[in-house]
Amino acid sequence: MSLSNELKPYDEKMLKTIESVKADFASVRAGRANAGVLDRITVEYYGTPTPLNQVATIASPDPRTLTIQPWDRSLMKAIEKAIQTSDLGIHPQNDGSLIRLAFPQLTEERRRDLTRQVRKYGEGGKVAIRNIRRDAMETLKKMKKKNELTEDDQKVLEKELQDLTDRRCKDVDDLTARKEKELMAV
Repeated sequence: MSLSNELKPYDEKMLKTIESVKADFASVRAGRANAGVLDRITVEYYGTPTPLNQVATIASPDPRTLTIQPWDRSLMKAIEKAIQTSDLGIHPQNDGSLIRLAFPQLTEERRRDLTRQVRKYGEGGKVAIRNIRRDAMETLKKMKKKNELTEDDQKVLEKELQDLTDRRCKDVDDLTARKEKELMAV
């Protein structure tokens, strides 16, 4: 099914929203060490908040451990502090040249908390998609008022827009279900 030219920019915005939801999901750890959980952590570097992955090498020597090796050793304390103040819930171990993050096995309660967090991210994504739909509907109404669209064309585009919105919301639901399943797998 091809999309009308009037709706293409809105579809692109919806797809960007889905990418944002995917990034949110990547920051939720699912029992194994994943460098994606550090994506939102920034470190003060020469007075500028800088993403951790731009000032250090992040590696995963085993499924439950991440190592962070800063390119500038003077950043060790700043990185350690940034991790401690983040919502990761993991205490970094600093050996002078390397920071280790040991990810414990997730408890049932923590899995449920993370699942709730994932649902919240998914719901936020769907709200954003619906807001994009609302903006598109307003634009269509303005176009109708200016006689750039016939009433029939407006109805067809509104139906197409609703179908597109439903599809994108279903995409978010599918991503949410997949992430929940990953979290609940023991």
